[in-house]
Amino acid sequence: MPLNPTLQPWLDAMAPLAGLDWGATPPQSLRAMIDNLAETGEPLAMARVEDLVLPLQGRSIQARLYVPVGGGAHSPLTVFYHGGGWVIGTLDTHDSSCRELAEASGSAVLSIAYRLAPEAPYPAPLDDCFDALEWAAANGSALGIDSSRLAVAGDSAGGNLAAAVAIKARDSGGPTLRHQLLIYPVTDANFETKSYRENGGGDFFLSTAGMRAFWGHYLGDTPLEQAPLATVLRTPDLGGLAPATVLTAELDPLRDEGNAYAMRLSEAEVSVDHAEAPGMIHGFFSMSAIVPDVRVWVDRAARNLAQALS
Repeated sequence: MPLNPTLQPWLDAMAPLAGLDWGATPPQSLRAMIDNLAETGEPLAMARVEDLVLPLQGRSIQARLYVPVGGGAHSPLTVFYHGGGWVIGTLDTHDSSCRELAEASGSAVLSIAYRLAPEAPYPAPLDDCFDALEWAAANGSALGIDSSRLAVAGDSAGGNLAAAVAIKARDSGGPTLRHQLLIYPVTDANFETKSYRENGGGDFFLSTAGMRAFWGHYLGDTPLEQAPLATVLRTPDLGGLAPATVLTAELDPLRDEGNAYAMRLSEAEVSVDHAEAPGMIHGFFSMSAIVPDVRVWVDRAARNLAQALS
């Protein structure tokens, strides 16, 4: 399908950023330009929004808890990891997405401000995400929610981290997950897919050059073959993982690797609800305020979370 027309004004506004030399632009400059983009509209009301500091082993990280209206001690918990190529993104950039998921699913959402590359390359962001899940599972009563019913979620690089956390939880005897919500996840470092060739030129904001830069920052000095939980698509065995929702976008360079991961999960007999959003670009999930057609995808993801966590 052609580009959803309501996305064009946003792409026009973002054109100067899309044209950056992502590899040569310092991460601090990227953060200054992108992490401070203004939110649109009034934030959805929650019963409680609380900024937290999670005391993890040897360090502490920030997080934000969203409890929807009508929620409380009976609310399940979805631990959310924001996107941004492991380099950019904050609790604030994904505030609206977390509020929408909480409201529509009835699940509390705990958004994690994991350490960012290149200052903290692989596996530091993943370690933060996994340790935050373990902390949340052990501290449900302190959070005022039911952390015995757990899911993980994330978009883009956050979808990669959510998938990796699900694998690590399975393999290390970590908390039991009821669902993993993967929104246009990064699953591989293969820049030769059809979707990269079709959509990686920068016309739809996310570019091949940008992803190469993000991967370089995330891996740092670690060779790809020594970072098995970075390229989750290459995981030999995906059996026994939590049921998944995998949403991809037709005009996204990451489309094919997200679709391939959904197929591999299904082949491993993991229950998967997979859909490719026609006419949508990378990042669409957080654009419901300006793209009305996004809401159907937010509702689909939230409905699956609600069913899995009931």
